[in-house]
Amino acid sequence: MSETNKNTSPWWWVPTLYFAEGVPYFVVNNISVMMFTKMGVPNGDMSFFTTLLYFPWFLKGVWGPIVDVVKTKRWWIISMQVLMTALMVLLTLTLPKPDVDVIAGGQTPISMFTLTLILFIIAAFASATHDIAADGYYMLAHSPSSQAAFIGIRSTFYRIASVFGQGVLVYIAGMIEKSSNDIPYSWQVTLGVSAGVFFLITMYHIFILPHSAEDKPRNAGGEGGAKSNLSELANSFVSFVKKPGFLLAVAFMLLYRLPEGFLIKLCQPFLVHSVKDGGLGLTTDMVGLVYGTFGVIALLAGGIAGGVFASKVGLKKSLWWMAACMTLPCLTFVYLAIAQPSDPVIISIAVCIEQFGYGFGFTAYMLYMMYFSEGEFKTSHYAICTAFMALSMMLPGFVAGYIQEAIGYVNFFWMVMVCCVATLVVTYLVDKKIDPNYGRK
Repeated sequence: MSETNKNTSPWWWVPTLYFAEGVPYFVVNNISVMMFTKMGVPNGDMSFFTTLLYFPWFLKGVWGPIVDVVKTKRWWIISMQVLMTALMVLLTLTLPKPDVDVIAGGQTPISMFTLTLILFIIAAFASATHDIAADGYYMLAHSPSSQAAFIGIRSTFYRIASVFGQGVLVYIAGMIEKSSNDIPYSWQVTLGVSAGVFFLITMYHIFILPHSAEDKPRNAGGEGGAKSNLSELANSFVSFVKKPGFLLAVAFMLLYRLPEGFLIKLCQPFLVHSVKDGGLGLTTDMVGLVYGTFGVIALLAGGIAGGVFASKVGLKKSLWWMAACMTLPCLTFVYLAIAQPSDPVIISIAVCIEQFGYGFGFTAYMLYMMYFSEGEFKTSHYAICTAFMALSMMLPGFVAGYIQEAIGYVNFFWMVMVCCVATLVVTYLVDKKIDPNYGRK
């Protein structure tokens, strides 16, 4: 290891590493939704198959030990970035091109995108594996004090990746669509831009990402490391199930975000579908601005405000305020579906209110997962909680599109409001169990 490489400042790699962690996640989980919608895939199929893409993040704790015991974290990071770059190139080159009339009819068969979905799911597994390796590498490649100093930097650049993935890329697709009047081509170019950006990041990391003496396979010093890790995983799961209040905690993790679980899959299709189909008829580039940029910024602001509020009063005192912010702003989509305003300012304000409320309310969810994870297997238990967090989005996502197709947008958003009852019920139940001092400074 060269002295220069060993002494590389975290400023050279932490921002780019966490930008690289975010981009493929948002390409797989957000770009796919908008792309399939614009290609004319019905909401039911779009929602079901894009929800399947979330499975690797639900399961990533299962193969996390493999990343620990095979090769180094740096090797996994570089390998997954090379793989994801190649997959983005293949997605660009193989993207199907439905006829204009088929797209306009809104009945493009999802089977036309079989290869696209296969490439997306491989990219999803690569991205989830990259997440495991990047977070592990972050804890190994610099000192604990440096880790604490850069925690805000890593989250900031992950958020920048969010704006890039949901805002900038969608805006690019919209502008190309306007200039070429060719929807498949616009997404082909957008995926090509993603591949180009990721290629540059990968090449940069190959040369800049430092080697660390601490970064080595956990079984490097002897035999049985893999077996030990798997045994630890099994023990942590058993102890998780035996925790007091396990069933209530699972119910909270699955139901607290139920309204958003339904809403999130249909936000972008609703914004882009025509007025006669019950949508708002926004252009693709406007969706990139309204939802992917302004909405994401409001979401992040809500999260920051929620963190500040919770640190002052604690989880217990903030829980009901956050549950209210998780549920009541969903009414903005009921309004949008009934009024169908054409003014982008009004639409932007409504979207920002909902996203700010979700960001604020989600803070309680994250704090509760940390609260329930306290104990001997804190890290492993938190990883299991994040699996339930993923499942809470997947279960409603599988059926959201089919329900919307059956009842229309207005009734669908009213149904989302009814689901808020589940949020309030589980909030009431867990509120009795929470330590009043937890989460306060």
